[in-house]
Amino acid sequence: MNAGGAVDLARLVELVESFSRQEIVVLGDFVADEFVFGEISRVSREAPVLILRHRETRMLPGGGANATNNLADLGARVRAISAVGDDAAGDALVEYFRAKGVDTSGLARARGWRTPTKIRFLAGWTHTARQQVLRMDQEPAAAPAAPVVKSLVRKARERAAKAAALVVSDYGYGAAAPATVRSVRGGRVWALPVVLDSRYRLHEYAGLGLAAATPNEAEIEAAHGAQTGGGAARLESLARRTMRRLGAAALVVTRGRDGMMVFEKGRSTRSLAVFGSDQAVDVTGAGDTVIAAFTLATAAGATPIEAAQLANYAGGIVVMKRGTATVTREELLGAIRGDATGTRPATGA
Repeated sequence: MNAGGAVDLARLVELVESFSRQEIVVLGDFVADEFVFGEISRVSREAPVLILRHRETRMLPGGGANATNNLADLGARVRAISAVGDDAAGDALVEYFRAKGVDTSGLARARGWRTPTKIRFLAGWTHTARQQVLRMDQEPAAAPAAPVVKSLVRKARERAAKAAALVVSDYGYGAAAPATVRSVRGGRVWALPVVLDSRYRLHEYAGLGLAAATPNEAEIEAAHGAQTGGGAARLESLARRTMRRLGAAALVVTRGRDGMMVFEKGRSTRSLAVFGSDQAVDVTGAGDTVIAAFTLATAAGATPIEAAQLANYAGGIVVMKRGTATVTREELLGAIRGDATGTRPATGA
């Protein structure tokens, strides 16, 4: 921090330049994000629906796999721990990360289990932007079997012992459940910072010695069964209660076009304005980008506000891209340097 209280941008550059020296473990629910692109042909005579002429189908890593993908593109050495089914989606995720040089030895193939898959159908006219018109989710009927979870715990313990940080990415499919994280910890004090992103059960990770969590405003509201009404004061009250309940040293709450709020024990709350445009192109997977950048910065020695600033840059970049996307180390450095000079590089995909 400089004397005026602002984040030192030169310091942020130093942190990003050290990302390649960090080894990060991701324990999370891997999801396959499938995008089906079609050109609008006509309106059906059978029902008032569009008929699409199929153009392309593309699979990208989602959920905890998207956090893993972002960490890899930011330059980290990543060790992924998750369950995938013995199905086409599971095969695609494993092959994707093998081709990218990510360690996949921690991915357990669960026989008879379905890899969570989110299928998005996007439609448009020729030469126009394609918009999402339908999403269909294919989900497993239950969590992975006990032997698979036991394997995940063992692999996570082994890899966490040598890592600089651990990401817990819980989308409710069982690979990163609270009980699993407790088993990984085994009653010991964590020797590394652990950062949590939990979609549905944030408070169930209480007492696990978390360094931080990165919920969005809606997840804070759901955890308390209360609404903030968009008010910063109400959000601060709920967020502080969550931080105390979790025993976390910090909490970063993302707020869409309103940026993010950063909470730390013994420090006043700080707000960060959204980086770039407040008119997002696509928010799919933005939370995965935020936790990846925040955790990697923390591993590199950043303070919570420094890590949050880097996560804010990363989030602002990724929401200007279509589909499940990542931020690269070069894009992040460009954003920091552009902020320092008052020029911001164009982003988008």
